Amino acid sequence: MHTNWDQLRPVLGEAVGTTIYLVLLTFVVGGLLGLALGTALYVTRKGGLLANAPIHVLLNVLVNVVRPIPFIILLAALGPVTLKVVGTTIGTDAAAFVMIVAASFAIARIVEQNLVTVDPGVIEAARSMGAGPLRIIATLLIPEALGPLVLGYTFVVIGIVDMSAMAGYVGGGGLGDFAIVYGYQRFDWQVTLVATIIIIVGVQGVQFAGNLLARRVLRR
Repeated sequence: MHTNWDQLRPVLGEAVGTTIYLVLLTFVVGGLLGLALGTALYVTRKGGLLANAPIHVLLNVLVNVVRPIPFIILLAALGPVTLKVVGTTIGTDAAAFVMIVAASFAIARIVEQNLVTVDPGVIEAARSMGAGPLRIIATLLIPEALGPLVLGYTFVVIGIVDMSAMAGYVGGGGLGDFAIVYGYQRFDWQVTLVATIIIIVGVQGVQFAGNLLARRVLRR
């Protein structure tokens, strides 16, 4: 079967653009929400800066419930919520909303696990010098765990790319949708291969940049 790349090239370009949009939006918004949620999990635990058992249990249960749900099921389960927030359950914005929710809870657990590795003695020293919780979080806690956090966020980006590929099931567009509609459904394996290669190259680029940044942060 001959692949008409003159016809498909603009469609491929649009698919690449949609994937980049979904990944960047999810990474930025989900990353910030996940950082806030993960930090809240850490500081509200027993002995934490803002120890609060009820809030910690609530947040912990939320993360444990949402995080393991496969993305394709989460797309359907959050349908009513997506409709209320976005106004539709199909399209790029609907897919982005669910991706942000999924990424936020995944990142929250990664953030919490990395903050736990920070030496408690350093935090206690800052508290004894009169530093408040917010100042400790912003100037000590996050910077101390920055290297591992960069690696954790890099790992999450790969998961976000994976979610963007499944966004095509709700009309979200992107490379996944392109590979399915113009490749798999038309038995055109060349199209599927090209989409796969682009995703692999993009992921490798992100992984390289994340590793490089983490090394520089750890050498400070």
